[in-house]
Amino acid sequence: MKRYCQTLKLRDSNDLIAQYVEEHRHVWPEVQEGIKEVGILDMQIYIHENVLFMIVDTVDDFDWEADMGRLAGLPRQAEWEEHVGRFQVAAEGASSKEKWVLMDKIFELEK
Repeated sequence: MKRYCQTLKLRDSNDLIAQYVEEHRHVWPEVQEGIKEVGILDMQIYIHENVLFMIVDTVDDFDWEADMGRLAGLPRQAEWEEHVGRFQVAAEGASSKEKWVLMDKIFELEK
């Protein structure tokens, strides 16, 4: 299994943040199916104030660039990105890749 971590900022508005959280309680079925279809095993988003942190666990042969590109072309993915984009600090029409920033791991507890 591979793990990727990303971060993104939301617009600094309590109302918009609350709406964003609510939208993620009802992620469209086609979006969830697409996420699984490209090899993502688990995806979690955490929030602190207006900062999001996403953990993405994938199959071993997952290729971030290729598979996320494939995901972007699946049904309703672009529509979902546009839908949630109004809450995010990003240029209008930005892709998920342009909004979410991959993070580098700097520590892991010894096994």
